[in-house]
Amino acid sequence: MDQQPTTVAYKNDAAAVDGLAEAYRNLTAEIGQVIVGQNEVIEYVLTSIFCDGHSLLVGVPGLAKTLLVKTIADVLDLSFKRIQFTPDLMPSDIIGSEVMNESRQFYFNRGPIFANIILADEINRTPPKTQAALLEAMQERSVTFAGELHRLPLPFFVLATQNPIEQEGTYPLPEAQLDRFMFNIKLDYLTNDEELSMVKNTTALRQTELKKIISASDIKFFQQLIRKIPVPDNVMNYAVALARKSRPGQSETPSMINDYVSWGAGPRASQFLVLGAKCHAAIQGKYSPDIEDVKAVATPVLRHRIIRNYKAEAEEVSIEEIVSKLL
Repeated sequence: MDQQPTTVAYKNDAAAVDGLAEAYRNLTAEIGQVIVGQNEVIEYVLTSIFCDGHSLLVGVPGLAKTLLVKTIADVLDLSFKRIQFTPDLMPSDIIGSEVMNESRQFYFNRGPIFANIILADEINRTPPKTQAALLEAMQERSVTFAGELHRLPLPFFVLATQNPIEQEGTYPLPEAQLDRFMFNIKLDYLTNDEELSMVKNTTALRQTELKKIISASDIKFFQQLIRKIPVPDNVMNYAVALARKSRPGQSETPSMINDYVSWGAGPRASQFLVLGAKCHAAIQGKYSPDIEDVKAVATPVLRHRIIRNYKAEAEEVSIEEIVSKLL
């Protein structure tokens, strides 16, 4: 049987940051027993969880997006549900519906969204009506059905996957929903050695028993801890200025942004840059973030919040190039 994780009492906030860094190392070591490579992806997903944010994982089929989310759920002592998004999926299939019991009384039958971790698999395959059912849950951590409010279990995370190359029969996520995701995480192919190791592991008779590393109460404690981490004024100013520079038509906007961007990142980008920098510093064992920590999370924070114009698409200027020049 797995040893159940327990919340540790720390002497002070500095000791708690050390505890977070140790928990992060234990989590990555345990996840690494199943997931080969993708270290940066694992770091971003765990960072979003510690920051109480959602993540969108974008990659071609076969890069273990679904397995990664399932493995992370396995090492966290949290409830997990997987929702396969399809064109015929209805909002009630996600949030639940009213059903009649044997006494001919209606009651709310909770849907799969009532779990700590939701894997929204191929989220762009369902129509906007169903995608909108996630909006309230992602932002408010609650769902409203028949005028009644139902609270979701905390902590609550949506980890969604998306295939970037197969666009037939898909529905692009609206910007309002994309903005709810803290990170847009891009998965790339493994290196030759990593792919060789992965093939060896998955084509042999090998079973891995994963331990539960931290619990829901641990995660909520670390989320509060990250909020308490102090941020120097120069780092805060840098994060806000970075988001503002991505917006065309502003006084501080570089000419490159005015040339290639139609819409820039909103205020949520500034918030997530600071939160992400705090967590990135903490998992490295630092007690306060610096500008390098902001830069470390800038690409996944800004990737889905900057909208290229026709000129950028015609000249094949990628979002990553734009963010790189902003940094």
